[in-house]
Amino acid sequence: SPQLVFFLLDNGIGMSESELTEAMRLATKNPNDKRATADLGRFGMGLKTASFSQCRKLTVISKKNNAISAKQWDLDYLVEKNEWWLITPKEISHLHYYDKLNSMDSGTIICWENIDRVEKNGFSNVIDKLKKHLSMVFHLFLEGKVPNRKNLSITINGSALTPFNPFNPTHSATQEIAPEKIQYYNSAIIVQPYILPHHSKVSRQEYDLYATEEGYLKSQGFYLYRANRILIYGTWWGLHKPTDAHKLVRIKIDIPNDLDIEWGIDVKKSSARPNEQIKNDLKRIIAKVTEIGSRPYTGRGRKIEEKNVTKFWEIIPMNEEMRFGINKNHPLFLRLKNNLSVNDFEMLTYFIKSIEAYLPLEVIQSQLIQNPHLIKQQQALTEEEIATLSKKLIVAGQSQEQIEELLKTELFATRKHLIKNEQ
Repeated sequence: SPQLVFFLLDNGIGMSESELTEAMRLATKNPNDKRATADLGRFGMGLKTASFSQCRKLTVISKKNNAISAKQWDLDYLVEKNEWWLITPKEISHLHYYDKLNSMDSGTIICWENIDRVEKNGFSNVIDKLKKHLSMVFHLFLEGKVPNRKNLSITINGSALTPFNPFNPTHSATQEIAPEKIQYYNSAIIVQPYILPHHSKVSRQEYDLYATEEGYLKSQGFYLYRANRILIYGTWWGLHKPTDAHKLVRIKIDIPNDLDIEWGIDVKKSSARPNEQIKNDLKRIIAKVTEIGSRPYTGRGRKIEEKNVTKFWEIIPMNEEMRFGINKNHPLFLRLKNNLSVNDFEMLTYFIKSIEAYLPLEVIQSQLIQNPHLIKQQQALTEEEIATLSKKLIVAGQSQEQIEELLKTELFATRKHLIKNEQ
């Protein structure tokens, strides 16, 4: 059966044979050396470790000054020889993209063979995740917003990537909090908080898109950019507890590439943590931003206590605790109380208390987090049913005082004509 092979072609400046040999050497760079401000590397390990984590044969072909060079690491060959022999492959013209590279002024091909970490049946899922990952990690490069760099374009299997900015900054409902500059020795750390739009402000498709594959709860927190590339995202570094109330809070941190030691950035650039001095500033910013970020939820929570509208539900305090209960002063409830027999009203009271006791709070909370756009609770009562109810109330006869009370309820506050026009 055909084997999985991965090819990557770029149109960069390419490498000469000596430069390619150096690039294929492990730990080719001293991590303490000063880097150019736009340099994304640090240890000289990325190409090799990333490749060996996925395949057993790595071939790199590069063109510079009209000369094509090729070098190869073959782990099976190394095991056989028990030596670190870098291979210069003789047959490379048959490899994918070779002809295209040959026609270019300069560039580089990276080829993975003997891929042993991906099942063929699951390769399409891996490609989909790769697209989403690169679209976000390199979104500033894809958007052409990196100073002194040409616009980057990435195409995977013929499909051009669209940049994905995780802060949704162009939406009118996104809150962009004033950035802060933290001076750390001779370097500046820029902290830019965002509050993403509440689900009621965006379409379901857009809401799901910005949830990312991790979901809003796991995607809240800090997004660390190093030299304009995202390294770490969706973490509070233990400075704050992830909560549903703060799931729309995302804080962008921009650091230059000369603070790797202070941030504990590892060889794979897959982990980083601020030191204690930086943590203190971040804690202060967290406190300010999470208070703002919780308003879309705490504000909506307070609506149950609005004084100008008579609600069906109310918050019932119980010493230091509380519960949700049916409003026993609602005019429709009082009407039932006045018209039902003692036994029937007693049964109704038990039924309502049972509804209150078994309100499925955990299920409601889970669905609000996972599928807020799918919940259509108010559709339990149609407009036709509300109109029918209003006619029954009119037929039964209502005093002016009773009408005024009905007009304050959630049912008729926005449907005053159903009762007023009949009077």
